[in-house]
Amino acid sequence: MTRPFDNRLQPIGSKPDDKLKRLIDRLEAEHVLSKEEFVALIGGRTPELGEYLFEKARRIRQEHYGNDVYLRGLIEFTNYCKNDCYYCGIRRSNSRASRYRLTKEQILACCEEGYSLGFRTFVLQGGEDGYYTDGLLVGIIKDIKARYPDCALTLSIGERSYESYKALYDAGADRYLLRHETADPEHYSRLHPPSLTLEARKKCLSDLKDIGYEVGSGFMVGSPGQTPEQLAEDLLFLHELQPQMVGIGPFIPHHDTPFASEQSGTAELTLFLIGLIRLMLPAVLLPATTALGTIDPLGREKGILAGANVVMPNLSPREVRDKYLLYDNKICTGDEAAECRRCLEGRISGIGYRIVVDRGDSKLAKEDVKSRGGRKCTM
Repeated sequence: MTRPFDNRLQPIGSKPDDKLKRLIDRLEAEHVLSKEEFVALIGGRTPELGEYLFEKARRIRQEHYGNDVYLRGLIEFTNYCKNDCYYCGIRRSNSRASRYRLTKEQILACCEEGYSLGFRTFVLQGGEDGYYTDGLLVGIIKDIKARYPDCALTLSIGERSYESYKALYDAGADRYLLRHETADPEHYSRLHPPSLTLEARKKCLSDLKDIGYEVGSGFMVGSPGQTPEQLAEDLLFLHELQPQMVGIGPFIPHHDTPFASEQSGTAELTLFLIGLIRLMLPAVLLPATTALGTIDPLGREKGILAGANVVMPNLSPREVRDKYLLYDNKICTGDEAAECRRCLEGRISGIGYRIVVDRGDSKLAKEDVKSRGGRKCTM
């Protein structure tokens, strides 16, 4: 069900109006714009305006994080999922997906290898798989934190109840990634089956903040039916949420989904939005995502130069990496973890930045320590 592509998501190609530069100046000073002003920037962007934005984004990132780029060790521990999101390659209805689950021992082995390579944050990511009960996950979390007390543990396992989130937090989980995908309810319904709603997703994000997690959210760029107005709503929602982390990446279709024939998002627009987010949320942790590196061979480097400060190499066992395919042509599925780490280090140093051995906590988390009664993060 191919939908018309909004041409306003493409750059206009001419020199920017000085008014747009002044909007960027005001975003830098005030950290928010109106919906109409964000729409004007998105629809009126040019390469020159992008460079003007990126220069400011780099300076702001430098003020908060210097030249440091933080590693997140991604462990994709299950590709079973009860949901049927129209864009996702591991959706429930994809009978061609080769399913797998990692045991606790396999997960711990991934952490062991990652720790030896300098990773100090592990990200457990998976579909919404009922096999991993709260009890099983609590045991995994406690074992990881007992073995690696100087490491942060991030979860990215979808929508759960407040009680479940609280149990996992009490077991030692520090952070939670849950992208809102789109802040427009109608657009959300175009991307998801009726069983999933934007209201429920926002409730989960609110619960996570209330419990005390460092919270990450984000959205796809160029997803089917997306408009500049919807992207402006995404930015305003992030400003309201004030997350410690924001992950955005271009939409890339998967061949076994209803969106197989849809047009991909672009690296160019993704980079522009990374720059806007850095000005809007100066201390946020902002990844240069694998999807960005998939759609552009230099995407991750360009992401860092647009204001990002996190990269997320894969620590999953090599034999399952090509089974966790949310979209087509995902990079680095065949690399060993050490090889991937060395490659990224070379790429990042080549543009004047450095990968550091550090938990990489958000400066916002340090300044706004769990005012809702949660634990302080240990640095």
